[in-house]
Amino acid sequence: MNIAAVLLAAGASKRFGLDNKLLSDLGGKPLIRRVAEAVVCSGVEIVVVTGCDRLLVEKALEGLPLRFAHNLNWGSGMGTSIAVGVMALGQQTQGAFVIPGDLPFLTSDLIKHLMADFMESRGALITYPATTSGEQRNPVLWPRRFFPTLAALSGSLGAKQLLRNCADSQKQAHVFDESAYLDIDAPADLEAARSRLNIADLKSFYAA
Repeated sequence: MNIAAVLLAAGASKRFGLDNKLLSDLGGKPLIRRVAEAVVCSGVEIVVVTGCDRLLVEKALEGLPLRFAHNLNWGSGMGTSIAVGVMALGQQTQGAFVIPGDLPFLTSDLIKHLMADFMESRGALITYPATTSGEQRNPVLWPRRFFPTLAALSGSLGAKQLLRNCADSQKQAHVFDESAYLDIDAPADLEAARSRLNIADLKSFYAA
């Protein structure tokens, strides 16, 4: 089954402050590159939607096997970026992840887990990770039949409202390591991610 990913990297990170959070260093590389590398390792086709700091984002992802789609109206909100990314997908794409670019601990294993669940439904159900209490998290894998609706999105709401309206077409994947879908909104979140990453590196060092 041909599955792709729309990686969202167009926003201005207004809640983060003056800097673009996606370009912030995390473990020696920009946050957006860390996320993109996890997606690359899962083996899916990737379309990165750019907007604010387009050239810097492209440079941060230099050398990775992906392609870009620029959102001229990125300032209008996430909905427009999802639409641009979905419209850039190929005709053979049967499912597409929508992945925010600020998930520092996203793993290829999580992506593969979601793809396996998606394929169990024969590509019919919207598939996403959920917390132990059943709350939806990212990334979300959408069947092709929803592409026209996603491509018509606008504004800042993204696809959350669409997801709420499709309660009978969803499949939750329960993931034990909930850090996989922690996101970065504020500088404090980035510092927490750096601390978590340092602890993980120390554990790996002592386990070797």
